Formats: sequence, structure tokens, C-alpha cells
Amino acid sequence: MTRHGDISSSPDCVGVAVYQYEMPRLHTKEEIMRNVEKICEAVKGTKKGIPGMDLIVFPEYSTHGIMYDLKEMMENATTIPGPETDMFCEVCKEVGVWGVFSLTGERNEDPKKRPYNTLVLINDQGEIIQKYRKILPWVPIEGWYPGDKVHVSDGPKGMKVSLIVCDDGNYPEIWREASTKGAELIVRCQGYMYPARDQQVMVAKCMAWMNNVYVAVANAAGNDGVYSYFGHSAIVGNDGRTLGECGEESNGIQYGQISISAIRDSRANDQSQNHLFKLLHRGYNGVYNSGDGDKGVAKCPFDFYHTWVNSPEKAQAQIEAITRKTIGVACCPVPGIPAPGDLHTKTLEHALPDLT
Repeated sequence: MTRHGDISSSPDCVGVAVYQYEMPRLHTKEEIMRNVEKICEAVKGTKKGIPGMDLIVFPEYSTHGIMYDLKEMMENATTIPGPETDMFCEVCKEVGVWGVFSLTGERNEDPKKRPYNTLVLINDQGEIIQKYRKILPWVPIEGWYPGDKVHVSDGPKGMKVSLIVCDDGNYPEIWREASTKGAELIVRCQGYMYPARDQQVMVAKCMAWMNNVYVAVANAAGNDGVYSYFGHSAIVGNDGRTLGECGEESNGIQYGQISISAIRDSRANDQSQNHLFKLLHRGYNGVYNSGDGDKGVAKCPFDFYHTWVNSPEKAQAQIEAITRKTIGVACCPVPGIPAPGDLHTKTLEHALPDLT
């Protein structure tokens, strides 16, 4: 049974902790590595206080902070494996716990291109099991190069785990991609700031409900001199109900025991709210009683998705027709983004405003 309020776990339950780390403001590799040591101490302390913990999750940007200076961002981009992940692997093995950690950024294979915003899932043997690159960076502010693939891995006790990052979660497609690939727990690491608190709390619950999946959200807290991070890290059941949720406090922790058998039983036996099954067996009642078989209708009825797969440029033009054709907006100028109508604007030096 999935539950909340204890410090244990069980053979059937994965004990998941979300750690609401205070957003750091860092500038050098030395500062980053001192912060990595601090995160590792948090892993040790949390495992000591919650012995049943199988998995601990840290927010987006918790390792490197947001570097608002392009030069700092590029100089401090790392590799995977690298010195940061070496220490994370070591601590996970030492205390016998799985962990999800943020690397912002991971160096691009092409040194001329911007780094990736990456998460790693490390097992309790100190091995990197999953590396996920953020597919939907938070434009226009984030300057990361987008990833292109959602992964699902066997996690603690065999639970199927998928990682996504912050703004990824505002797109229902990524939740559906993960859940239809078999994810039972979707981990969303965030560095989300005001004013979008209410919307993001709602998104986690709605996506858990619509995809019959557990959700663990680790968000940042505090203020880095530019943004104020609203926290509200949470663990959400696959029925969309919150098991536990932090407030706005820095270094808050929530912990829940999520059942492997319960989600598999739900997906196998639930009827009216079994959204994954119903999506690919549309109208099975009426189809069956019309003599057209017992599988419902599997064909995708959504024109936009057919267009997107078969002609991405046509789908892009379709969206531009109802939104806009330029990446820049005159009333919200952002360094590094050309102004509307100025196709020859030289890209500015900074991916983000230099507010140091």
C-alpha cells in the first residue's frame, strides 16, 4: 500500500525523498565542488534520519546553481562521468541509496554548441543508470541545447523510473511519452520560481492522474539574487492525490512509500480512470457491442500529431499561424534573442542577462 508519514519502506514499497535544496549562487569550479560535498552530506544525513529511504531527489540547478554569466557557464560545464558525478556515485554506494542529481550543464559533443541541462539517476552501487538531457529548455531565458529522448530505467526494487526537468513538465507529451514507455515513477527536478507556484503544483497532480503514474517533484527554495524559488516539493500518488508536500522552506524534505504492486494492480484492473488503456482502446464498449471486436479503436484521431510526425515544418507553421513567427517579442527583450523584424541581429554575448 502506498503511504506517507513513516521513515521505513518495504519489499513492495520504494521509499522516496525529495530534498528542497536552497538554490546556490556559484561562479567557480572550486565553489561547485564544495557544494557537491554539501549535497553529499545531505544524502548521508537524510539516509540516517530516514533509514527506509531508497531514492533521494535533488532539484534542478542544485549542483551548479544558475550561472547568469555565459563565460562562467561555459567554463564550468562538466562531463558525465566527471568530478561531480564521481562524488555522487561514491556517496550513493557508501550509504546504499539511489539518487537523482542535476548537472547544469553537461558539455555538448560539439564544443561550439551550448551545453545540455542534464539529470543522472545513480543506483545504490554507485553506477549511473540513466542520463537525461532536458528536451524543452525554459526559453527564452535558458540557453541550453535541447535533448531529444525520454528514457525509462529499472530503478530501486525494479520500479520503472523516468526523469524530466522543470519546464519539460509543462508539456503533456513528455508525461505521456514516459508513461507509455512503462514509467511507474516520473521524477521532475525543478528550479521553478514565482509567480508560477499554483500552476506547477497543479501540473504535478494532474499529470499523475492523467497518466496513472507516481510523481516525485524536487524544487528549489530560496532566492539567488535574481529569482525567488517557491519550493513545494512533493510526492504524488498515481491517483493524482498528494502524499506529502513541502512549503517554501529551504532544505525541507518530504518522504513517501510508493507501492510497486499497487500501481501495477491499478493499471491492470482499473476501468473508468485507466487513461493509458482507454487512450488506445477508444470506445471499446460501443465497438464491441457493434460487432467490431474487443479492442476498441487504436488509430490516433489527432490530426496535429500526424502532421508533427510526418511533416515537422508544416506543424511548426501551423503553430506559428496561431501564435507568432519570431522567437523574439518586442515587449519582452531578452539578450541573445533577435528582436522581431531584425533577422540580421547579431546574437549577443550572454545566453542569460549578466546580473552579477
